[in-house]
Amino acid sequence: MTQAVSEATAALYQDVIIDHGRRPRNFGDLPDATRTVEGINPLCGDQLTLHLKFDDGVISAVAFEGSGCAISQASASLMTGALKGMRTSDALALFGRVHTMLTVQPDEQTPEPDVGKLAVLSGVWQYPARVKCATLAWQTLRSALDEQSNEME
Repeated sequence: MTQAVSEATAALYQDVIIDHGRRPRNFGDLPDATRTVEGINPLCGDQLTLHLKFDDGVISAVAFEGSGCAISQASASLMTGALKGMRTSDALALFGRVHTMLTVQPDEQTPEPDVGKLAVLSGVWQYPARVKCATLAWQTLRSALDEQSNEME
């Protein structure tokens, strides 16, 4: 990839993050949620409440509320957009791929995880202070999915 292409891609990713940070999708309450979990990042004060509705092991609706920095809000917004219609097991697998993308520097031996549109968050690992911001929604999701799995057993 040429330097100009990577800079253009980085600028596009930044624009997407800013857009989702300013105008998050799926923001608000979900009155008929079957699972509601809170997440807090005490280091910077980001907080969110994740609402999930499950129907037969499938996430049929998802929303979040809360406040935080642009990366935190954008990550939650992008995550909720990706989850609708996923089975719990697929959402857990996505969590693993995204967590790796957000926390591990890619190298030549390790291909970048397949995360679709969520790749806009791929550069976060370069900013250790921002990793917790980007992973807050995902860690909260994992808590919700773990609780849901425990109830289904």
